Order: sequence, then structure tokens, then C-alpha cells
Amino acid sequence: MPIDRRNFLRAATAGAGLALAGGTPAGAEGPKTASRGAPLVRSGVSPDVVVVGAGSFGSWTALNLQRMGARVTLVDQYGPGNSRSTSGGETRGVRTSYGDRPHGLLWGRWAARAIERWKEWDEEHAGGMLPRVFFTTGDIIMRDEVTPFLADTMANWDVMGHEYEVLTAEEIRYRWPVIRTPDVNVGLYEPAAGVVRARRTIESVAQVFRREGGTVRIGRVEMGDVEGRTVQNVRLADGERIGGQTFVFALGPWFPKFFPDLMRRRLRIQTLGHVYYFATPPGDESYRYPNLPSYNVPGVTGWPVLGRDARGFRIRTGGHRDDDPDTSVRWIDAEYHQRPRDVLAKYFPDLAERPINETRACHYESSVDSNFIIDEHPDYDNGWLAGGGSAEAFKQGPVLGEYIAGRVLGTEVDEELKESFRLKDEEFESEDRR
Repeated sequence: MPIDRRNFLRAATAGAGLALAGGTPAGAEGPKTASRGAPLVRSGVSPDVVVVGAGSFGSWTALNLQRMGARVTLVDQYGPGNSRSTSGGETRGVRTSYGDRPHGLLWGRWAARAIERWKEWDEEHAGGMLPRVFFTTGDIIMRDEVTPFLADTMANWDVMGHEYEVLTAEEIRYRWPVIRTPDVNVGLYEPAAGVVRARRTIESVAQVFRREGGTVRIGRVEMGDVEGRTVQNVRLADGERIGGQTFVFALGPWFPKFFPDLMRRRLRIQTLGHVYYFATPPGDESYRYPNLPSYNVPGVTGWPVLGRDARGFRIRTGGHRDDDPDTSVRWIDAEYHQRPRDVLAKYFPDLAERPINETRACHYESSVDSNFIIDEHPDYDNGWLAGGGSAEAFKQGPVLGEYIAGRVLGTEVDEELKESFRLKDEEFESEDRR
């Protein structure tokens, strides 16, 4: 069933007032994939669809296209889950709190459904050679007052029928004694939120994609032959051409480099996010899943140690400026280490002087309206754009992939959703990334 506005509204109102641990009332499903035997015209020896970019957008789209009957080739310059991709970090949080965005209700609905899809993925695939990827940690947003972000998030949740709690500082400290609340007067707690093992997810999706008949190629892609408004193929660095009927470009922060005239002022490369994993005291389970939720304080997010990896206690802060995803430095210099220590000293003081196990940095890119871009390429009749993650796309990957596949194959036809994700005519005022 395609995602359409009527389904969203019906699902949102049908479950109002219900406490939903998973966040999805009856009838609130996102897109359902067609059977894997769904009919699709094939094109000789060429793949039906070529997906360029194996991050969250590209990998989930390729898998869903394959399951809907297409023959798909997924191409990435380094491969699924690589350290240069935005999706190649160790972990990502999954929440539905989008009160700070005009499209927050839509994103909240999709994220709630994505949580269910993450769980379904683990039920189907965890075990053997594929790891568990989703952990329900809950999420606590801590502020000094009920800000518009919190108020609008709660309003969205009330429409969705999504379970949440409003906590005082005293209740926060009682539930999780390791948290300090020097400037906190209110906490907004979402029990259904969780954390995903990001790199392992993309690797797992690619592995299932291969098992189900998809092809993964590794190589740097350039535009190949174009006849009129039809893309014939893309070209690898060694000159090989990969042809297809349809091409989906899921390029993340590489969009402005790949399509400079079209995208360089419609997509802004933000500062790299700085992620730190701090060592916790040996034998102290207070900072480990499931004994602590993920957390959000102004400008900072993080979560507890996940036992399967034990990478450490995670904290993310703002990062350094480097707009080129091909050459940007991904390790975090010691000059930036004091900021996370100051945050820990304020809210988790027992960790402030603990050693740093490792650091990560990844690019974020944002569209003009901070919404996703899912649209036909204006210059090509068989080209699609899928990107503009705005730091949130990974969370919604399973649902985004279904929707994008449906758009490409013509089963998702709702005009209001198309307009929401349209490549906007508006541009950033300049190419200055600041």
C-alpha cells in the first residue's frame, strides 16, 4: 500500500490517546513492499535500476527495489558501510521528536514506523552471520524549561498516539542516578526510542541484498553516456560502463560535486559531527544498555554503552569545518576534546576524566528546507535524486527505502508527499557553508 497523506492522517487520528510502546497504532503502517515476484519489464543483460551510493538512502532503496521485482546494481566508491560515508559511523539514534521542524509530524510518523521495521529486521535476520542492530534504549531530552521544541514535539506525539512522559529533574535523578541536572527543570522521555549499530546495519542490508539477487559494485562513478534526456550508463574510473533503464543517485554530501550546477546551492554541507566514545569504569553497569537511555541536552546527544560492541559511552558535539567529503579529515584532534569533557562534567561527572576509546566524524548535508529530497532529476527522464538527509535520514532508512523504491517504480503517487520531497527551486543565498 503506498504511503499517502490519507493513510498518515487516518493512522494519526485512529490511535490518538493510546500509549504505544512501538509508536504505531493499528492501520498506521508505512509502505508495504510488493511481492518479490512483482512484474517488471526487464532489459536484456542490463540491470533495470542502477543505484549510485550505498549509504542509508541507497542501500535500503536498492533492497526494496530488488524485492519489488527490479534487477538492481548498487555502486559505491568504497562499498557499503565504509568510513567515508555519512552512514558509516558506529551508531545512530532513532527517535521521533521532531517538534523543531515544520514537517515534524510526517517525520515523526515515519520514524515511529521505522522503529518497528528495525525490530522486524532483527527478528528476521539477527543470528548467524548477521548481528542484532537495534536496541530500545528510550530517550530523555533535558531542558531548563518547556521550549517550543518540546511543546511541538508533545503536540505531534498526541496526534500520533505516541507514548511519552514528562519528568521533573528529581524524577530523572531517581530513575538514572548517574545523571546530574544542574540546569534541568523538565525532561521529555520517549520509551520507544533506540540506538542502531549503523555500520553493521548497512553491511547487513548489503549482504541481504546480495543474497536476494542484487549486485554490489565498488568503484568511483562519473556520468556516462546521455542521449537527449536519457541516461544510458554511468562510468567507473577504469572506463567500464554500467547501463540500466533507471538511475537513482543517492550521493549524500557528494551531491554538490557530482551535480555542481544543480546541487551546489541547493544542498549545504554542514560541519562534521564530532563523536566520542568514552571508557566507563570497569564493572560499573550504570552507563550500559539497558540501564540508561539515550540523552539530549542543548547541542549534544549521546547514549549508553551497547554491550555487543562496548565501544564506550557516546557523546556527539559540533565539529570542524571541511566541505570536501573526499579529502576531509575524519579523526578528531585533541584541541576539540575539551568540549565533550565539559558536557560530561556537567551531566555525567564521573565520566569527565575517563579516557577516550575512539573518535568518529561524519559529514551532514542539509537541503534548503531541511527536508529530504526525493525527486526526478530535472534534466533526465530516467534519473532520480535521493538525499538531503539533514542529519536524520539514517533513523528512517527502512521506511525511506520503501518509499523511494515505490516512487521509482510508480506505486507511490500521492501528490502532497511528492511536493514535500520535491527538489525546491529556492537556493541557499551563497555557497558559503557557514
